[in-house]
Amino acid sequence: MARRQGETLYSVLADEIAAMIAAGTLQPGDKLPSLRELRDRRGVSLATVNEAFRVLEERALIEARPQSGFFVRQRLCEPPPSSRPRLVPAAVTVNRRLWDYLQLTRGKRRSFCYAVMSPSCFPNRQLQKLMNDTLREQPGMLSDYGGPRGLEILRRQIAVHTLEWGGRLTADDIQVTAGGIEALNLALRAVTQPGDVVAVESPTYFGLLQLFESMGLKTLEIPTDPEHGMSVDALDLATRDGNVAACVMMPNFSNPTGSLMSDAAKLRLVKLLDERGVPLIEDDIYGEFYQGRDRPRPAKAFDETGNVLYCASYTKLVAPGMRVGWISAGRYSSQVEIIKYINTFSTPAIMQATLARFLESGAYEQHLRKLRKLCSEQLCRVSDGLARYFPEGTRWTRPRGGYLCWVELPNGVDTMRLLEDAVQEDISFAPGSLFSARRAYRNYLRLCCGEPWSPQVDGALRRLGELAKRHVDRGESSRRSDAGLVLPHPGQAPRIIVPQTI
Repeated sequence: MARRQGETLYSVLADEIAAMIAAGTLQPGDKLPSLRELRDRRGVSLATVNEAFRVLEERALIEARPQSGFFVRQRLCEPPPSSRPRLVPAAVTVNRRLWDYLQLTRGKRRSFCYAVMSPSCFPNRQLQKLMNDTLREQPGMLSDYGGPRGLEILRRQIAVHTLEWGGRLTADDIQVTAGGIEALNLALRAVTQPGDVVAVESPTYFGLLQLFESMGLKTLEIPTDPEHGMSVDALDLATRDGNVAACVMMPNFSNPTGSLMSDAAKLRLVKLLDERGVPLIEDDIYGEFYQGRDRPRPAKAFDETGNVLYCASYTKLVAPGMRVGWISAGRYSSQVEIIKYINTFSTPAIMQATLARFLESGAYEQHLRKLRKLCSEQLCRVSDGLARYFPEGTRWTRPRGGYLCWVELPNGVDTMRLLEDAVQEDISFAPGSLFSARRAYRNYLRLCCGEPWSPQVDGALRRLGELAKRHVDRGESSRRSDAGLVLPHPGQAPRIIVPQTI
């Protein structure tokens, strides 16, 4: 490397890489050679390469991805703005819209719509072997109903694994459920009655809205930042009159935004709701999908009184087909156990026993490391694709965990209509209006990044971006053509009316 007098080796190397990025030789999302590769190619020390990469990171030209290396950073993009829903309870009527959505997207191969990882991401063979071993040793398990609370061996393993986030749970604190959605169902039934008002993030998971509608509950959507989660200040204001019966939220990597609340906000949240006598139902289904070294603590870690009903699941983590979740309901445990007994009585014992063996074997942690790395890479790939392929003015989140991306398209785009066009080309996603009882977020969409990256996935995202640009152009053309003359009263000059975008 040629260098001028006074220049350091690392600054020369950093400038060369920066020049390649500026010239387009290195594109956003391209992976850089490893530190050792560059060391050997350029004949410099590892410290020199490290320092060059540090300089490039400071210039916001490259970024490190956990366990993946360094990549050229995409063009900087602001996330969507914080939501500002009216603090007024609303009846929930989403089932018809959701049914239409499910019919529209069913069977689409190039799918960004369902919040689940690809089947290839799960340890299917390991689980099959463990299940066979279990049945060979306990052949009567298939003819045993099991008990409402779940197998003790599984509840004990779950309690041990909660130590990672500061859990102080025992096997007796845990109720096994048929997936995460039953855990939420049991929690809601334990603390609410038909007609009650429940506070939620805005936007919020549409499956939760389905539960509200089925139970006759009203929703109160709370302003939420797509990076930092629900506004505790707004929740404070909303709960002062005593009309909120419960709060349901996802502090860790919420669906659909991927937001993550700080520990300070979680602590304040738990104390506020405890003081107001409002139960907090916490859905931590994505808490294990963190990037980096440390798992974020759930709100339950700050619960001193049992006011938090903590819901989790292994469905998205280990095997969707097993349908094993759990709840630690604190002071509401007795109510939850009774409702479980009435509703489904038990969760299949063979699934519980297989999962317990998987957790106990140590294979669970190894599987999660691979899964987290995969999710991190896929989120980055989708983010790169959004920067390359989507229309100017598009904004999106860059979550620090999970595998969902919340995208805001320019005003005037109706993502339900965009979906209707996309499914004609075998591409699907979740339109934003599904995530609000108020039918808000019409120009938003949620992308699931659960499919391992491939030329096919890249091509589908590129084509979706092209369709989105077409809808932006169509909307601008429509607004221009809708502007027109309004006939004046006698003696008045004609005036131009420009339609306002809603």
